[in-house]
Amino acid sequence: VFLSHLFISQDKAVLFTDAGRLKAESAEALKAAGFEVLPYAQAADYLAGVKGALLIDPNKTAVGTLRRLPEDVRLIEAIHPSTFFKSVKSDADIAHIRNTMAEDGAALCGFFVEFEQILADGGELSELDIDGMLYKHRSKRPGFISPSFDTIAGYNANAALPHYSATPENNSKIKGDGMLLIDSGGQYWGGTTDITRVVPVGNPSAAMKRDYTLVLKAHISLAETIFPENIKGPMIDAICRKSLWQAQCDYGHGTGHGVGYFLNVHEGPQSIAVAAVPQPHHAMKSGMLTSNEPGLYRPGKWGIRIESLVINRPVENPEETEFGKFLYFETVTLCPIDTRLIDTKLMTGSEIEWLNQYHAEVRRRLEPLTEGAAKAWLIERTEPLAR
Repeated sequence: VFLSHLFISQDKAVLFTDAGRLKAESAEALKAAGFEVLPYAQAADYLAGVKGALLIDPNKTAVGTLRRLPEDVRLIEAIHPSTFFKSVKSDADIAHIRNTMAEDGAALCGFFVEFEQILADGGELSELDIDGMLYKHRSKRPGFISPSFDTIAGYNANAALPHYSATPENNSKIKGDGMLLIDSGGQYWGGTTDITRVVPVGNPSAAMKRDYTLVLKAHISLAETIFPENIKGPMIDAICRKSLWQAQCDYGHGTGHGVGYFLNVHEGPQSIAVAAVPQPHHAMKSGMLTSNEPGLYRPGKWGIRIESLVINRPVENPEETEFGKFLYFETVTLCPIDTRLIDTKLMTGSEIEWLNQYHAEVRRRLEPLTEGAAKAWLIERTEPLAR
């Protein structure tokens, strides 16, 4: 993924980018495919020769890039068609994504058992240690290429900052009583992962467990939603927030963003965000990969976010109803949601049933990929929750 412009007409394709970004084999492959490559800075001058009509995405095109565009060119402002092509994954893509999520989940089993063992043995860990530990375990899995973004590891008050980044000058030791939030992901040949889990450290308070349970209830509310095909993503955000709103709580970020296939971890056009004005390009279509990540943040105290990726799938009815096609979310992220932080008195029977079914699937898919302490940890963390 690199900074560039691409001009496409009926008879040519011109890529404007810094030539230094292209290795010799990449340059040859582009040439063989019929692409012309020009310096990034020449894009504006090149557009001086355009005639007829030009489609540009206004969210991704600077005014300066169009400074030499002829006045008689008809400018069409719209999202580029490739954005929609990328957002709907094929059946082959989805099969690869499922396999990738299993590999990522197996890596996380290894990470968490090591993390818990270090703390149990009295060892010291800081927020800075988490990224390297995750990389060590992910890099052992088939198809792993790199992290998909910089890991967010926030302990207690630091987790209340949704985009917190630990630095050598500013980080916390993971000790005492509280909760650690870990938001991380990997780039694999078979897809892109993005997951957030919160784990207990020491003896978390009853207030922490209450907030964690409220976020889990919100996560489940969206995960089990059935919705009409083509509904605008922002319109279903409130479904997720219901349990939090009833407790007079909320969070300031969106609930879901699109995810690329071995591409950007944030990739549109879909968005599940209560603050977004619903637009036609927000339509939810079968095959889209989106995050489900409600949260709750108490400044100076703690922060909680539970995130899994979900794929829009068609409800398997023999035929369309008179109300059209409906979709549901298939949760494809495979990693236990820590039950030690749950206040079961706040959970309904159906919510516990959803969690137990999810954990049964996590165990079924990951058990063949784990062994030893990691497998024992997986089995323990996916034990059914009593009602």
